[in-house]
Amino acid sequence: MRLLMLGGTDFAGRAVVEAALGRGWDVTVFHRGRQAPPAGVRSLHGDRTAPDGLAALARAEGEWDAVVDTWSAAPRAVQDSARLLRDRAGRYVYVSSCSVYEWAPPAGYTEDAPVVEGAEAGAEQTDYARDKRGGELAAVEEFGADRSPLVRSGLLIGPYENVGRLPWWLTRIERGGPVLAPGPRDLPLQYVDVRDLAEWTLGAVEQELTGPYNLMSPQGHATMGTFLDACVATVGGTAELRWTEPEVILDAGIEPWTQLPVWVPPASDLHDALHSADVSRAVATGLRCRPVEETVADTWRWLQDIGGRAPTRQDRIFKWLDPEVEAKVLADDTSGTGGGVPGTTS
Repeated sequence: MRLLMLGGTDFAGRAVVEAALGRGWDVTVFHRGRQAPPAGVRSLHGDRTAPDGLAALARAEGEWDAVVDTWSAAPRAVQDSARLLRDRAGRYVYVSSCSVYEWAPPAGYTEDAPVVEGAEAGAEQTDYARDKRGGELAAVEEFGADRSPLVRSGLLIGPYENVGRLPWWLTRIERGGPVLAPGPRDLPLQYVDVRDLAEWTLGAVEQELTGPYNLMSPQGHATMGTFLDACVATVGGTAELRWTEPEVILDAGIEPWTQLPVWVPPASDLHDALHSADVSRAVATGLRCRPVEETVADTWRWLQDIGGRAPTRQDRIFKWLDPEVEAKVLADDTSGTGGGVPGTTS
């Protein structure tokens, strides 16, 4: 198989490239040259936001069985790329997001749920949801519905993460001491390890799949408890998880998701949207999700290899929980759910 990866040096794109190389595919990477792609690829340089930014790609010889595109800004860039490549590639796989669904999607929503309005294939950058939906429209418009798999990813974690959610939890637990653990312990989570997304994406090319797929783990694959247990077991040290009721956290003014990454309160619109999707279509077509313990351990190993500080995208800056706020909430919590012994999750 011949793959053209648009990007390929960061997070999801890099995982796709490594997975393709692992399958023995011939891989071309088109990127801006700011970071080196994995060894073993053909490298082309260009900036999709600049005038004539696709010139190197236009001049390049060859055709591809598939293009994979993870772009998340102005849909115009997806349209320009897809238009250039529609006669030179078999399929155009666009890595989109479950954010394209109209807010708030109900628990159990499928790929048929309503999507956001106002998105356009050739638009300039607006907001994340409409930009991703516009990217979908651009791929389908240029390649046709029969050649355009749409990967609607949920929460994406794993090695190379450049958003910082799982790295934040790992570095917080490394710091040790009492850790505010947002309950309940059995709160179901949905996410996808970036490597599992990559493998499914390549399988979609091989199977000649098309149309949208919700791509994240089935509910029950992990919970807030198993997620944080894995973090503590992996990092070790003196961390002491203090399980805290959602009401205590919200009453303290702590923002779910942005200050306490991954977590959102149960029975909320946020939980329905982020952790309650129907993923049966992806599972039926080959999605396999590795254990949460493996994702956490491999991310921690990668984080240590790069010096302990994860890279962050400038367009995805979060205001993580302030240590002083955390300490105050734990000191004031009288709900009876806190406590525990170091290294455990009682």
